[in-house]
Amino acid sequence: MLKKSVKSILPTPWGKFSIIGFEEKINKKSHLALIYGNVNNNAAVLSRVHSECLTGDALFSLRCDCGFQLKTALMMIAKEKKGILIYHRQEGRNIGLLNKLNAYALQDSGFDTVEANHKLGFSADERDFSICADIFKILGVISIRLLTNNPFKVKMLSATGLDILERIPLIIGKNKKNFNYLSTKEKKMGHIFDF
Repeated sequence: MLKKSVKSILPTPWGKFSIIGFEEKINKKSHLALIYGNVNNNAAVLSRVHSECLTGDALFSLRCDCGFQLKTALMMIAKEKKGILIYHRQEGRNIGLLNKLNAYALQDSGFDTVEANHKLGFSADERDFSICADIFKILGVISIRLLTNNPFKVKMLSATGLDILERIPLIIGKNKKNFNYLSTKEKKMGHIFDF
């Protein structure tokens, strides 16, 4: 279902990561793992499963907290001198970039993020985290400490047999532009924030 395709070095402001590309065999979709240090010693590895967000990660959008979370997770992993960040290529909770922009337009007219997805014919979250579990298994990692505010992600990854020893909150990037978005994630999607 998934194959390791290429490995290289990725220098970052926080240190040197290994970057490994993975490809889904059926649809050829690609995902990435950024690895810092030695993660093969069976200790619970500090990890982040970060779903692709072009607008937040690359375009500095304040509509979400994604870019803030990506940067902070990489910093935390580097500080610990060991860890994994999986860059999960399922844009917009897996509705795709253009549908995500359509959801933005609906949010501009008063819908919240969940209502906008429903209006477009999608569930609140369309992501499949089993691919991320497969990446951990290919890397030989069976136990992690997961950086997330999303209990659904913990539940889905745990269901694959991955041992999640601890959920570590990643609460960062709250601002006036994303306050309603984060509130909706908390109230309607069960995300855990401690504002």
